[in-house]
Amino acid sequence: MEYTDSKENYNSLTWNRKFDLASQLSCLNEKETMHRNLHSKNGLVHQNTIKLTDFGFEKRVAYDDPKKFNLKKFTLNEKNDIYNTGVLLWEISSDRPPSKGKSTSNLIAHIQKGFRETPIPDTPTVYVDLFTKCWNKEPDNRPSIYQVVSKLKDLKNKQINNNFRVMVDEIVNLSNKIEDNVDEEEKQNILNYLNNHNVTSQEIYNWSLDNQTHSNSIVLLGDFNYLGIAISVNKNKAFELYQNATNLGNIIAHYNLGCCYKYGNGVDKDHNKAFNIFKKSAEKVYSKGVNYLGYCYKYGLGTSVNKKKAFELYQKAANLGNTFGIVNLANCYFNGIGTNADDEMAFKLHQKAANLGNTYGMINLGSCYKTGIGINVDKNKAFELFQKAANLGNINGIINLGNCYRHGIGISVDEEKAFELYQKAADLGNTFGIINLGVCYQNGIGTSIDTQKAFELYQKAANLDDVDGINYLGYCYRNGVGTDVDKQKAFELHQKAVNLGNWEFQ
Repeated sequence: MEYTDSKENYNSLTWNRKFDLASQLSCLNEKETMHRNLHSKNGLVHQNTIKLTDFGFEKRVAYDDPKKFNLKKFTLNEKNDIYNTGVLLWEISSDRPPSKGKSTSNLIAHIQKGFRETPIPDTPTVYVDLFTKCWNKEPDNRPSIYQVVSKLKDLKNKQINNNFRVMVDEIVNLSNKIEDNVDEEEKQNILNYLNNHNVTSQEIYNWSLDNQTHSNSIVLLGDFNYLGIAISVNKNKAFELYQNATNLGNIIAHYNLGCCYKYGNGVDKDHNKAFNIFKKSAEKVYSKGVNYLGYCYKYGLGTSVNKKKAFELYQKAANLGNTFGIVNLANCYFNGIGTNADDEMAFKLHQKAANLGNTYGMINLGSCYKTGIGINVDKNKAFELFQKAANLGNINGIINLGNCYRHGIGISVDEEKAFELYQKAADLGNTFGIINLGVCYQNGIGTSIDTQKAFELYQKAANLDDVDGINYLGYCYRNGVGTDVDKQKAFELHQKAVNLGNWEFQ
């Protein structure tokens, strides 16, 4: 079998591609085109499509029907092509031509004695059984071309199902490793995975729809609805799907359900239900559940505040290898939450999380180098870490990198670059990016002064219940920045900011 495009060899073929080529080969034969001399030199592969050529001219003993050597008068029929097909099916599986290195006379003698090629290790048993039946010595015992095509279609469909099942599991596990509540990063990672595997989001979505007995398929459908992949964003549907997968015992779906209750995604906020779900998740030693339960105890989410318990849970999550548990444990040491303050321990833990690829660990490690927490000040190192986190898609990394360019931290001042980075973060819906962009417009940093635009951005952040955004909006009303002075409105906004809670890595 020869490739007409890139000349690549069979070593690059997956079993899925091999089944595909085998199916194409048999389907060509099924069209009642008796080839009479079917072998790999008559098969050309172009862009993963097989084409038969040179009908009936070139003779190749390894593909000849054994009956041809025993009968003086030999009549070709479709059963001869079935034998040829069997040899080709073996060749597709083995990545090499049959009877390589054997002389014609020796080969004829071997074939007459019943010699056939040996199946290659790890070849699917059903496939071996098929090509073995095709090269049966007695033509009448060989399957019809319709039976060959049907069996290959079944094999191909089973292989596709297995491939999609593996991909669904890998995507769900990939998403499970993504930093919580970083929707754009999770969405991009899923799309990158699908692109790398030459599968469209619609294909994997449709397969998951048809295979909802597999709980991870339901989780993935929930993720697609939540993130708007292959379908419009529908967080109510996502919640429903996570509930269905939870009913099948899926621990990832159960955790996602807790997050829905915590943030009010697809359901009314219910911190008590969120706490109970995270507690059950932690009891099953699910590290993300353990980490989030620590968050609940730290801030009194659905339970009483217990900072010592929070510290213990973060420590447990960290010991389970959860990088967010490591980051939160580092923050406990830095702020003396549930334990004594220890800057050096905080630095070491942030460094550990960063080395494990956690972008928040990178950002916090950058902050340590920037301000000298547990280590000597090294602003160049801080810049490098912020840049690395930003390049990996972390929005807070983008903002910190913008701050470096704005203030000349580890790099020369470049206000236009800072503005560009804040704009990027704001476009991704990040409130810190929105606020910093407002500051740029208010003060003419990297752009022209536009106080009305600044006011609109602060208002946008405030509408997202961001404490800083609310305070900046209050400042605008108090001082008439981009709007009329309204002291009462300013007071109400500052009071609202005081009443709102804090944000934490989760």
